[in-house]
Amino acid sequence: MNAYENNAFFWQKLDTLYLSSKLIIDRAKNTCHYKYSNLVYPVDYGYLVDTTGTDQAPVDVFKGSEKSNLVQGIVVSADILKKDCDVKLLVGCSEEEEHEILVFLNQTEFQKSILLHRGDEVPEWASND
Repeated sequence: MNAYENNAFFWQKLDTLYLSSKLIIDRAKNTCHYKYSNLVYPVDYGYLVDTTGTDQAPVDVFKGSEKSNLVQGIVVSADILKKDCDVKLLVGCSEEEEHEILVFLNQTEFQKSILLHRGDEVPEWASND
């Protein structure tokens, strides 16, 4: 088994989570962060109602300008000030918007983020007879 598998079934579960929840945009594109006015959201940002993320708050979503209802990727962030790791979904983001999101999330020396793109591999162990 590979250390990293971009498993199609994982992405299907994220799609189901996204599509079965209501998205609330609470920070529109080009608005400032509520705490840090130098941080400007490059796309709409919100959360999925009735979900729970790693921080016990609802699952966060970056919603881009493209028409799509599939989760195209996730951003994983490590924050040494908050001493946590966080996962955010990306939906409908262009390549440029993905880049802008990574710039937005990596501006500070205290937090760094990576982007994992959607894959469509089906691991051997997941195959049905």
